[in-house]
Amino acid sequence: MSKRSFQGKTILVVGGAGFVGSNLAHRLVAEKPAKLIIVDNLLSADISNVPADPCVDFRFGSITSDQILQKLPDTINFVFHLSTYHGNQSSMHDPLADHENNTFTTLKLLERLKDVKGLEAVVYSSAGCTVAQKTFDEAKPTTEDDPVSLYLDSPYQMSKIFGEFYGNYYWMRHGIPFIKARFQNVYGPREILGAGQWRGTPATVWRNVTPTFIWKALHNEPLPLDKGGVATRDFIYVDDIVAGLMACATNGEAGGVYNIASGVETSIKDLADTINRLTGNKAAVAVMEARPWDRSGKRFGETSKAERELGFVPKVSLEDGLTRTVKWTKENMATIERCVAQHARYLAPQKAAAE
Repeated sequence: MSKRSFQGKTILVVGGAGFVGSNLAHRLVAEKPAKLIIVDNLLSADISNVPADPCVDFRFGSITSDQILQKLPDTINFVFHLSTYHGNQSSMHDPLADHENNTFTTLKLLERLKDVKGLEAVVYSSAGCTVAQKTFDEAKPTTEDDPVSLYLDSPYQMSKIFGEFYGNYYWMRHGIPFIKARFQNVYGPREILGAGQWRGTPATVWRNVTPTFIWKALHNEPLPLDKGGVATRDFIYVDDIVAGLMACATNGEAGGVYNIASGVETSIKDLADTINRLTGNKAAVAVMEARPWDRSGKRFGETSKAERELGFVPKVSLEDGLTRTVKWTKENMATIERCVAQHARYLAPQKAAAE
């Protein structure tokens, strides 16, 4: 039984045009809120993701903007903070941009929320990689209580854990009901390759392994496997992530932290083989050098706490989720191609240099 309800409430989704944020927004619309405010600067998102519904109030810009913050209503019931500077590679290329769009967003938002009335839950999207063991040996499931390393692999990972620190402080000092949702590797519909602005590296386009593999497989290209694909990840379908976020908001304890994960460890090689099979790609794979910065080679999340305290149990298997994602990609290829094409002038010189 849910402790809290979205119906008739005012909800703020920061980053609500992005991959996870837009899927969440579409699901929240069905809960019949009084108002769903979406704030997004479209840095790595496409406006086509925003749901068209009378309850939706889209506000273009960064949550670091004083003007946007000042115009937020004085009463907000639920906040989902999903904006981010995606992801590891982009953050290493431009740590200052990562700070502006990852760390500073959280601090500015929380400073505004301490004066907001009616808050029932503020759910923050954190990352499982911030606490995952740095290993290519046999992985143990990452728990919510595992220690945080002082030697993380990227500014992105640091920003995500800094957000948790700030949230804990504002919960203890100002009583903001801050709840941390630690994501694993999310995949699924509405993750648009190339969406948003060029951020200095090809990771602007090739931003996550699953949509990249599906794109390449549908274009009959070999799937690149760093270190032969021995790394493992916990792949969770976006509908399950959305269900986990909503469970955090309705059932999570203020100050709490929860893994939103499938609990299943899958190798990148197995992911590639499955995608090639589902798409009929005969180009197979291409073995690449290991990424020198990534030490968290094998990881997956422990799910028992989320099940026990939130009632959250993931429902979509990897096979089913990938099948749905391939179908969505085919149906939305024109949008994806438009977003990828806008970066062609940046990608071409880098491709030529690599050849």
